[in-house]
Amino acid sequence: IKTDHLCFLPFRSFTLQSKSLQTGSTALLRGLVEGQRILSRAKRGWVWNQMFVLEEFSGPDPILVGRLHTDLDVGSTPIKYVLAGEGAGTIFAINEITGDIHAMKRLDREEKAEYTLTAQVTNRDTDQPLEPPSEFIIKVQDINDNPPQFVEGPYRASVPEMSQVGTSVTRVTATDADDPVYGNSAKLVYSILEGQPYFSIDPNTAIIKIALHGMDREMREEYLVVIQAKDMGGHMGGLSGTTTVTVTLTDVNDNPPKFSKSLYEFVIPEELGIGQPGGKVKANDRDIGENAKSTYNIIDGDEKDVFEITTDAQTQEGILRLKKPLNFETKKSYTLKVEAANIRFDPNSGAPFKDTATVKIAVEDSDEPPVFSKPTFVLQVDENAPINTVIGTVTARDPDVTGSLVRYFIDRHTDLERQFNINVDDGKITLAKPLDRETDMWHNITVTATEIRNHSQISRAIVAIRVLDINDNAPEFATEYEAFLCENGKPGQTVSAVDKDDPIQGHYFEYRLIPEMLNNPNFTIKNNGDNSISVLAKHDTFRRQKQEMYFLPIIVTDNGNPPMSSTNTLTIRVCGCSREGIVQSCNVEAYVLPIGLSMGALIAILACIILLLVIVVLFVTLRRHKNKPLIIKDDEDVRENIIRYDDEGGGEEDTEAFDIATLQNPDGINGYLPRKDIKPDLQFMPRQSGGPNGVDVDEFINVRLHEADNDPTAPPYDSIQIYGYEGRGSIAGSLSSLETASSDSDQNYDYLREWGPRFRRLGELYSVGESDKET
Repeated sequence: IKTDHLCFLPFRSFTLQSKSLQTGSTALLRGLVEGQRILSRAKRGWVWNQMFVLEEFSGPDPILVGRLHTDLDVGSTPIKYVLAGEGAGTIFAINEITGDIHAMKRLDREEKAEYTLTAQVTNRDTDQPLEPPSEFIIKVQDINDNPPQFVEGPYRASVPEMSQVGTSVTRVTATDADDPVYGNSAKLVYSILEGQPYFSIDPNTAIIKIALHGMDREMREEYLVVIQAKDMGGHMGGLSGTTTVTVTLTDVNDNPPKFSKSLYEFVIPEELGIGQPGGKVKANDRDIGENAKSTYNIIDGDEKDVFEITTDAQTQEGILRLKKPLNFETKKSYTLKVEAANIRFDPNSGAPFKDTATVKIAVEDSDEPPVFSKPTFVLQVDENAPINTVIGTVTARDPDVTGSLVRYFIDRHTDLERQFNINVDDGKITLAKPLDRETDMWHNITVTATEIRNHSQISRAIVAIRVLDINDNAPEFATEYEAFLCENGKPGQTVSAVDKDDPIQGHYFEYRLIPEMLNNPNFTIKNNGDNSISVLAKHDTFRRQKQEMYFLPIIVTDNGNPPMSSTNTLTIRVCGCSREGIVQSCNVEAYVLPIGLSMGALIAILACIILLLVIVVLFVTLRRHKNKPLIIKDDEDVRENIIRYDDEGGGEEDTEAFDIATLQNPDGINGYLPRKDIKPDLQFMPRQSGGPNGVDVDEFINVRLHEADNDPTAPPYDSIQIYGYEGRGSIAGSLSSLETASSDSDQNYDYLREWGPRFRRLGELYSVGESDKET
């Protein structure tokens, strides 16, 4: 198309064939102008509404996309073609002189399907635009370069076993990155490469279905299916992709429980406890989970109530348990019919989801302990029964077939006082000590029965012995009655008696005064008819000053056989009463007390006087004790006046309270040692000792006493003086080592052996040999 100033050759499409890709040559194909607008001749401009179509490629060489041309390009005008927009200069390049556009890199439609570019013509020398800019589009045309892909694979699916043919299992989906609207590059077809003849797949919808009837989970539980997706409609030359589908058959309850054997045999000992397991049966079910759970029942057999069967929830075993005790001597074997049935089953299946088995049980004989004829024996004995009286007999037998003999014993823990004996052979219980019903009415003892051949087989029975009453206790007053009689009134005391005996017909007491009191002028008794009496006064002239207390002996007799009686004394006090008859005082002293002074006030006054006297005596005693000297000196014999102190002292290091020089031997080296507890103001010259051999102890002590009294450093308190000198003339001399110049290791104690038997042991302790000295 030519204008006055522009000549432009547009192309509607530009297609590069595969052959031209290999040779690098270009070809301009005929195109149709699509949607072009032609401006009027009077107005110059680009006529450009163009689209180039270029197939995606992977070749390394540049490929020509198209050519730009203007009518101004006549050779005389220096023009330059300029390209701008998406990919200009990187993906697409233009020849500035010829206007040829080349694709410099691989084009991938899946990355970018269109590029929008702008073309312009400028003066090469001045860069002034000669034509207005115009846009055009380069469209990348798809080729089949992407295979189908299963993005979500591999797949897992499940379907119930025994499903019908055509049952849908799952659906798989593949994607193709190629253009779905251009050609068949993205048209997929599905097929099964592996998994036939069990499964099939719809080629268009990719739905996997069951293809085989009767697929049993118990035969095979899992299947691996390989699915292929191929593009280009499945034709040759298309690309393909695969994935795997793991199909699991889920369980349905299509198998009944089945016992592993039809007959089970167990041997159960007869001493098996109630509720203890005696055997186990197992019905296997090929199903799993809830479909395999079964319950067990005893549906037939002899004495079904002796056993029960329960289901172990973990192992699905039927556990046979005992409901009643077994007895070999009574029944030696049992036959039961056991049924196992599924908990869950399909009623429409019509299959019997249960199975039965026979269980035979043999009872094993065990050595059982003796059995008493009764668990508890109740015996009676009179409380006056003599020793060795037979109270009763207990019996026991060995239930075993062999029937061992039995011996009887009393558990002495239940008969600590050993009041009863038992014959070990025949079980006769006899009396060993007299019984008193009033002390213990019942005696409960335990009797044991033991087999002779097996002493470990022991049984026990309770024997309750009731002591029968005899009339051996006389009635007596229920309490120590004491009646009160007002000086101007009459007594109304009611007296009753009790009897420790327990007669069958009940008690009946007869009261009477002793013969000596039948004609007494003061009191009489009246029978109330209810085993009690009332004491009545014969006059109202009783006075405390005349007689304060009266004693009334009363004889009480019961109705026993023989009757028993006792004499009980009723004490009657004469008391002062108010006008209303309320007792105020029953003591004679209260009558002579001055008016307004009660007995409590008198006692308080006497207590104060006694307390004052005690304080005065204590004060006088303390004063006398204080004036008495601590040391009583007697010129005749000072040994009679030794004062003892219980102060032990602190040992050899404790020299604060006494002068240690007093412990030294007068025959040794004595010197004056000052006290350490008080710093002295004056120092005495050391006293030289070494008097004559005849030392007077009295004089020695007097000298020490005088020195202590005149010593200004002595404390103002008594200090104990300890003298360790035992006197001159002793064979042993002084035993003190305070002033010994030699040590124990240097001193020879062999002379101790010569002092006699009393010092022999001491000599052995202190004498050492040559080897010990070296050590």
